Amino acid sequence: MTDDHTTLPYRPCVGIMLVNPAGRVFVGQRIDAREHGSGEGDAWQMPQGGIDPGEDIRAAALRELHEETGIAADLVQVIAIAGEEYFYDLPPELLGRLWKGRYRGQRQTWLLLRFTGDDDQVNLNAHDPAEFATWQWVDPERLPDLIVPFKKRVYRQVLDEFRALL
Repeated sequence: MTDDHTTLPYRPCVGIMLVNPAGRVFVGQRIDAREHGSGEGDAWQMPQGGIDPGEDIRAAALRELHEETGIAADLVQVIAIAGEEYFYDLPPELLGRLWKGRYRGQRQTWLLLRFTGDDDQVNLNAHDPAEFATWQWVDPERLPDLIVPFKKRVYRQVLDEFRALL
């Protein structure tokens, strides 16, 4: 691994803005924020995760949503896919520690999904290990305030892109 992290690629990823019928957005409180040294032990985020080689964007989003929330594909409707990818760089204290040091950050394709199920159909333990300790529905405008600092710009951009559809 090189010390020049700018030569590292971005990890391909999907992000999911899941909204309920009231227009509130799903966020989960990350279990691993403290152990990764972000200093953000109460960090919240929308579901997101890596895209497997050859995997379709929609398939990756539905897989990640199920792994992180237990929500099945038949309980959501795809409303929109972002028109561009969004990028973020890891802060220096996380470089080399996440994703085996292979990436400098993530390039994310975001999808807006509408949840059509009931809250009791959310199961944070659907995948082992679980990613979230707890979850809640929040007003979309609160999203940038809940996320770790290095992802705030991306959350603002995603919110701007999907706001009219919420």
